[in-house]
Amino acid sequence: MKKTNLLIVLSLFSLTLMGQEKKNFTLNDLLPGGNTFHTLYPQTVYTTWWGDQCVETQTDACYTVAPNTGKKDLLFTLEQLNGWAAGNETASKTVFHCYNLAFPYPDQPLVKIQTPKEALLIDFKAGKTVWRQALKPEMGHKDWNSASRHLAFTLGDNLHVLTADGKDLAVSNDGSNDLVYGKSVHRDEFGISKGTFWSPDGRQLAFYRMDQSMVPDYPQVDISTRITTTLPCKYPMAGEKSHEVTVGVYTPETQGTVWLKTENDAYCYLTNLTWSPDGKHIYLFELNRDQNDMRLARYNAATGEREQVCYEETHPKYVEPTTGLYFLPWDSRKALFLSQRNGYNHLYLMDMARTKSGEKKNGTGGATYTEYTDVRQLTDGEWVVLNVAGFNPKEKAVIIRSNECHPLQADWNSVKIASGKRKMLDGGEGVHNGLLSTGGTYLIDRYSSPKITYKVDLLSTATGKGCNLITANDPWIGFNVPEITSGSIKAADGQTDLFYRMVKPVNFDPTKKYPTVVYVYGGPHAHNVDASRNYLARGWEIYMAQKGYLIFVLDNRGSEHRGRDFENVTFRHLGVEEMKDQMEGVKYLKSLPYVDGNRMGVHGWSFGGFMTTNLMLTYPDVFKVGVAGGPVIDWQYYEVMYGERYMDTPQDNPEGYKGSNLRLKAGNMKGKLQIIIGNNDPICVPQHTLSFLRACIDAGKQVDFFTYPGGEHNMYGQDQIHLHERISQYFDDYLK
Repeated sequence: MKKTNLLIVLSLFSLTLMGQEKKNFTLNDLLPGGNTFHTLYPQTVYTTWWGDQCVETQTDACYTVAPNTGKKDLLFTLEQLNGWAAGNETASKTVFHCYNLAFPYPDQPLVKIQTPKEALLIDFKAGKTVWRQALKPEMGHKDWNSASRHLAFTLGDNLHVLTADGKDLAVSNDGSNDLVYGKSVHRDEFGISKGTFWSPDGRQLAFYRMDQSMVPDYPQVDISTRITTTLPCKYPMAGEKSHEVTVGVYTPETQGTVWLKTENDAYCYLTNLTWSPDGKHIYLFELNRDQNDMRLARYNAATGEREQVCYEETHPKYVEPTTGLYFLPWDSRKALFLSQRNGYNHLYLMDMARTKSGEKKNGTGGATYTEYTDVRQLTDGEWVVLNVAGFNPKEKAVIIRSNECHPLQADWNSVKIASGKRKMLDGGEGVHNGLLSTGGTYLIDRYSSPKITYKVDLLSTATGKGCNLITANDPWIGFNVPEITSGSIKAADGQTDLFYRMVKPVNFDPTKKYPTVVYVYGGPHAHNVDASRNYLARGWEIYMAQKGYLIFVLDNRGSEHRGRDFENVTFRHLGVEEMKDQMEGVKYLKSLPYVDGNRMGVHGWSFGGFMTTNLMLTYPDVFKVGVAGGPVIDWQYYEVMYGERYMDTPQDNPEGYKGSNLRLKAGNMKGKLQIIIGNNDPICVPQHTLSFLRACIDAGKQVDFFTYPGGEHNMYGQDQIHLHERISQYFDDYLK
């Protein structure tokens, strides 16, 4: 072969190898704010329910899906919708896609469309608009009832009802920053996410009224004005005065309001409001301020009178209701509720028609409960019910998600109400989520596992059988994906299993030693490790592994879904047991030959920011570099509801608050610490970080600080990309 031909062959071979080289990710690929993130996210299918009929919603059309075969039939097109909405086929677009359509009536061919200007009901069989309601841009939180077609909405701090025939009724007119109507209360704790609650027939509206005139304004600032102005943010700090909440019941027909006669002086937290199926009663889970005494009370919706206390539960540490009642569709006298009174979150069946004398009984771990109505435990075991999806009336069963199979999993089960017998509906692998059909006959099951990128199945809740709607291919093929594993170690108590995730560097070489970053959250109501795709690894972890770091994530005691005693072990001393467990993780890491124990970093946000700063200050010879985002520094600066649940008040627990006050540890600083916050954070207010900076200055310690002007507790969009570039660069500068 001639020399020139040989060179050509070698060049072509080299180009072929180069073409086979795997690509590196960018942060834009891996983070939700990135402009290429959607192209590397697993393919999915969008669905909703029309009664028990599954409907696939695509950009330009809707299709019904056969439950046994997955066969799709066209229901209508986007072009048809726009024609029906305008009354003629050549009208300009009113609807731009079909993803957010709703089918509110199981037995009627009506689709609901909501645009910025109006809400419409279209009869897609008759091909015409049958109802429409004008909307205004100034409308705030919206809550529409399908039975009455009334719309509750906030206008500033006032509450209004727009009736089905277009009448705008003011429920309140004295709303202000001090007096707020129809919005979420108690800082979104106890599962509260909204402030309006329609009765089943839509003829009455229960709503929250929050008087926060006694709560000081935290002085957030608006830098967008030429001369900076203040943004008043009501923030009740632990041990200080909190807002007062009342519940009203408004009747649009009479335009009158009845107030529930609650005992705010004794039970100040009014949570998980539930209407009785007949619309005659309202049930509230009520808590005292100490959050260790909870009762379920029934109120007459017409008079506001308290008629009965149905159930009461106490615990030496705290009781935390986060869901309301689930009334049986076939027997409105009975309802389910969730409780951890015996150590794990389980279902209990309450018969409202059978009253008892109210004898106090003992649960586990110091819990006591008093049943004023007949109560029977429905599920039991050392596992938790994660949520209730609804009921299958034909089977007389409730559909739940639980981690009975394994603490890292979430599986669907059907539970017979009469016997408590459980039947798993999925394959028993991975983490499942989804949506139950209106009639409870079918279930959309969305799930992934370390072996399954993403799947969507349509299942029968009677048999667990069905069909697959989509099995997504791995969108990361062709990229440098690190090895991601999971395992367990023992907690600092020497008994409890803790689960971890490890992300090894790309092109991992076990003979090398790698810089290691511990990513931490560690607080209540969250977990970082489960048996979903990549063991729930965050995009930033993949990016850092690509840069040559080993990432380690451990769910310590105090995190969620492991039972009451696992969670409340941190009571009155946040940041103590959690750090002991994290240090067990460090001990494990240092036992590995490929972990460089002299190059260890730590990073976390919010509670994780508190943990990061605490670890840097408590173990200054272990962690060389830390990046703490939006941290709590001193729990007396945190809000009443969350802070007092886990720490009691500063007045009652001065030693606990002192022990978790990171300002007092500022002098321990040895490594490099960067703190990052949103400049208008309403959750962990800037006072936390600013007071810590002052303490570091006073102690003669250097700390780096960065803020996002106008940013709140979390960063979104391109700010998130910028944030993670900054975090990564800090570890590159001082750890790598």
